[in-house]
Amino acid sequence: MEDVFMLSEAQMRRIAPYFPLSHGVPRVDDRRVISGIIFVIKNGLRWRDAPHGYGPHKTIYNRFVRWSRLGVFNKILSELARKAGKPRRLMIDATHLKAHRTAASLLKKGLFPDVLAGPRAA
Repeated sequence: MEDVFMLSEAQMRRIAPYFPLSHGVPRVDDRRVISGIIFVIKNGLRWRDAPHGYGPHKTIYNRFVRWSRLGVFNKILSELARKAGKPRRLMIDATHLKAHRTAASLLKKGLFPDVLAGPRAA
């Protein structure tokens, strides 16, 4: 196998309880596929650019889509965050998002009343 990122056995034990049960055909190696998903997302790659050490890119993609729809990753992340306790530091993401030119008119039309009721900047 290539020199690829793999989750440790301890990390897999922490998240394995949140995996859905396999019905029928047993799943391929969860550790390899989950590590592939993390590698692709962490590095901003296309699924087809995942190293061959993680298995077929279609398997990685299908598992990501299926488990995302089931909310598996949301459960894992929220449980890991809950067990971590109170954070010592908070971070703000300053990612720039390009909005469609009609996005500003949605507030004027009252489609987001929660935003309109909030405090205004000076």
